[in-house]
Amino acid sequence: MSEAKDNPGVIAPPPLIYLGFLLIGWAVERYVLPDLSLGLPDMVRRWGAVILIVVGFMLEGAAAERFRSKRTAIEPWKASTALATDGVYRFSRNPIYVGFAVIYAGLAVGMDAPVALALLVPCLVMIDLFVIRREERYLEGKFGQAYRDYVSRVRRWL
Repeated sequence: MSEAKDNPGVIAPPPLIYLGFLLIGWAVERYVLPDLSLGLPDMVRRWGAVILIVVGFMLEGAAAERFRSKRTAIEPWKASTALATDGVYRFSRNPIYVGFAVIYAGLAVGMDAPVALALLVPCLVMIDLFVIRREERYLEGKFGQAYRDYVSRVRRWL
């Protein structure tokens, strides 16, 4: 691969995609549908949010550590120099995106934002179509059979 094209060509940084959907949901609830609620008691909602956010960050931290140990870029707009297939990558090919989704859910619960929570589904579709699939094509092209073997034994999400 040429140096200029040695990356998956994702459409936008994934955290910004998640943030965009979260903010759209929050704005709809604030300005269009202000009376919506998840209907959870405050204490349950707050603790649920904290637990989800902490679990999401722990998952992301474990995944990021695998990238650091392999000395490869975590950013999807940079070249990959190694496959991460151990640690949390034994259970999911995309633990960082799962972590983002769990954090997003925690934030939506914490904000008592059912529209934002519902928008997690189209957000994940966008992540799958315009980020993950591009990354998978790139990784298969770069690492060939080693990547195909990994795909055959590990799920995309969970």
